[in-house]
Amino acid sequence: MSPDDPFDDAATARAVVAEDGTLTGWSTGAHRLLGWTADDVVGRPATRLVSSGPSGPAREGTGTRWSGTLELRHRDGHTVPLWLLAHHVAAQGDRPGHWLLIAPLDPGPPDDPDDPLAVAGLMQSPCAVAVYDERLRLRRMNDAMATVAGLPGDRLRGLTPAEIGGTRQSEEIQQHLREVLDTGRAKDVEAYGRAGGEPLAHAWLARMAPVRDAEGRVRGVSLAVHDFTEHHLARERLQLVNEASVRIGTTLDVTRTAQELADVCVPALADLVSVDLLDVGGPSVEPPAALTAPIALRRVAHRSVTPGTPEAAAEPGDVQDYPLGSPQADSLVQGRSIIASASAGTLQPWLAWDPERSMRAKKHGVHTTMSVPIRARGTTLGVAVLTRFRRPDPFTPDDMLLAQEVTARAAVCIDNARRYSRERDTALALQRSLLPPGLPRTAAVQAASRYLPAARSGVGGDWFDVIPLSGMRVAMVVGDVVGEGVQASATMGRLRTAVRTLADIDLAPDELLTHLDDLVVRLSEEAGDQGSPGEVGATCLYAVYDPVSRRFTVARAGHAPPVLFPPGGRPHRVTVPAGPPLGVGGLPFENTELHVPEGSVLAFYTDGLIEAGERDADTGFRGLCDALAGGAGLLEEACDRILHALLPAGGAADDVALLLARTQGLPASQVATWDIPADPSLVAPIRKQVVEQLETWQLLEASFTAELVVSELVTNAIRYGAQPIRLRLIHDASTLICEVSDTSHTAPHLRRAKTWDEGGRGLLLVAQLTQRWGSRHTADGKTIWAELALLEER
Repeated sequence: MSPDDPFDDAATARAVVAEDGTLTGWSTGAHRLLGWTADDVVGRPATRLVSSGPSGPAREGTGTRWSGTLELRHRDGHTVPLWLLAHHVAAQGDRPGHWLLIAPLDPGPPDDPDDPLAVAGLMQSPCAVAVYDERLRLRRMNDAMATVAGLPGDRLRGLTPAEIGGTRQSEEIQQHLREVLDTGRAKDVEAYGRAGGEPLAHAWLARMAPVRDAEGRVRGVSLAVHDFTEHHLARERLQLVNEASVRIGTTLDVTRTAQELADVCVPALADLVSVDLLDVGGPSVEPPAALTAPIALRRVAHRSVTPGTPEAAAEPGDVQDYPLGSPQADSLVQGRSIIASASAGTLQPWLAWDPERSMRAKKHGVHTTMSVPIRARGTTLGVAVLTRFRRPDPFTPDDMLLAQEVTARAAVCIDNARRYSRERDTALALQRSLLPPGLPRTAAVQAASRYLPAARSGVGGDWFDVIPLSGMRVAMVVGDVVGEGVQASATMGRLRTAVRTLADIDLAPDELLTHLDDLVVRLSEEAGDQGSPGEVGATCLYAVYDPVSRRFTVARAGHAPPVLFPPGGRPHRVTVPAGPPLGVGGLPFENTELHVPEGSVLAFYTDGLIEAGERDADTGFRGLCDALAGGAGLLEEACDRILHALLPAGGAADDVALLLARTQGLPASQVATWDIPADPSLVAPIRKQVVEQLETWQLLEASFTAELVVSELVTNAIRYGAQPIRLRLIHDASTLICEVSDTSHTAPHLRRAKTWDEGGRGLLLVAQLTQRWGSRHTADGKTIWAELALLEER
């Protein structure tokens, strides 16, 4: 209905009254009834036409409809009593709001028993029935239909459905009736609205059928309305519960899950929802079993049908204390859901505890609030507060049951997310504690590293390490344990410790991986004995770089191969036999050895880096090479650039380990080598040559200790070893290394000499005078080495 609708229908009298009471429309029927023309009344106050009765349509009930009898002035001076139906039409765009007044003038002919429109038994039917003629004007309506319309049926004869309802929905019903009238075919339509000014929404099934005379001609249409509100509401509640099970808990993030709860409830159940969780100091702390006010709650989610209004009393992340008398504290302390409404007089006490909240509630028309505890597995996690300020109906007991069902589902998801966060934080803390806190500074390589846990899954078992070895060499290792969580982190720690122990005895890469494979097999057997599901598995790459020879030796157990970026060249994959993953057992590993130019960059990584997003491993590997080729001047910046290029914005689905190492070489001037004849009498001249070399290196402060160590190691090699024997000295800024090699595979061992023993104290003396010492086996025999610390001031 609008002011510019056709006003030339003589079957009804119509007038349009603006919000300020001015007449803005006058129909032909109104002119015929009261004698006034449109020029006489349009633009003048409507009250001038009222002789007695209400001064105009008053906003009562829902504020959208009024009906009653008014004494109106005829143009010739006499009074005309008239029953009027007034509909309030809300403003739309540029059209202002107004009232549309309708009065029926043509109720139709008197009832005729032979008239097919005079339905027998219509008035006594419990079903709401109305009959319309060929002009779609009401001819008959029983009491049940008058109750649905909320108007007296005898006053409505001659009006169309659109005129009776005054809403867009009633216009749609009229269009459906017109279709039935034109086609002669029955039709069922579901309609939703409010009955008799009631605040609760109703759902009706409107069954429309043609009315025919004895000759079969369509003379009108009948409208039967069946109220299926309860069925409709039950269906909506079931749909909301089903939607909650699908939309809530899509991630293992507490804040996201709480926001999903708020999103599901608005606007289906409430106009405003806030979710607050107990502030207990983090996911690792269990909430208390008993709660007492005041209760500290952290706001984690907020949703309103009108974004920005009402203004949130607490922003996400804010922590507030809620005393007794607040909906949050009352519900949590009592351990049950509570409804407060203005109509029942229970809302104002809830709002009184916070004047600011009370003022906002009054400003926005908040009239009902429901507080529902969030509980899962016997633990109270927080509270959800649902509010209505735009929907006029208060919360009902059925609404409470629905809110409790949805909140219970969300509570389990929130508790799962909380437990997952706790386990993830624990695993991440364990993971970081087991990873090296910093990379050691060595003469062999400059190194930089990154470790990133998975963004959306549990912490995995990725690790890396840089291990200084004897002879200025360095070992670099990277690995990935199968699985995630605390178990994977613990297994990673055991493997990393095992690698460091095996590296300390200077095993070759293939031998070290063989021993590590045996360890993983034993760990799998132990896990099976303890009933743990699945087997322990891992991949690993172990490499050794020698800065003296610039030789790089590497072996891998099912791990991705390293990338070599030589100076002036392009990054490329180092071809290394794959080898089986750790834990398979019984299969060999193979070394690959190559010369690496000084200044080359080696990249070691886990599969989470190159398989991030939707890429396959080959595409990710090419991306790694491209990012590395973009420049590796500063290794820290190169690490960041590689991660930015390969990982999605939201983080990787698997954890990522990256290790970059730039090789360095020791110049020949820092290495001295002697071939030693198997003659004990030549030990003294050898000591003299060592002192002369130390003088050349300006390391005379270490000459006394170096003489003793060289004398002991060379003497032992001559006495117990086999030819050829070689002595080598290596030094950098902080360390002097003495190495004696021979072809015997028998390694010396430290022992405690007895009081009267003449020998057996040599290695003990070496151990006391040096920073560390040891032996390593080679393909040709063994090497005994000792490291001496140099003075920092030198």
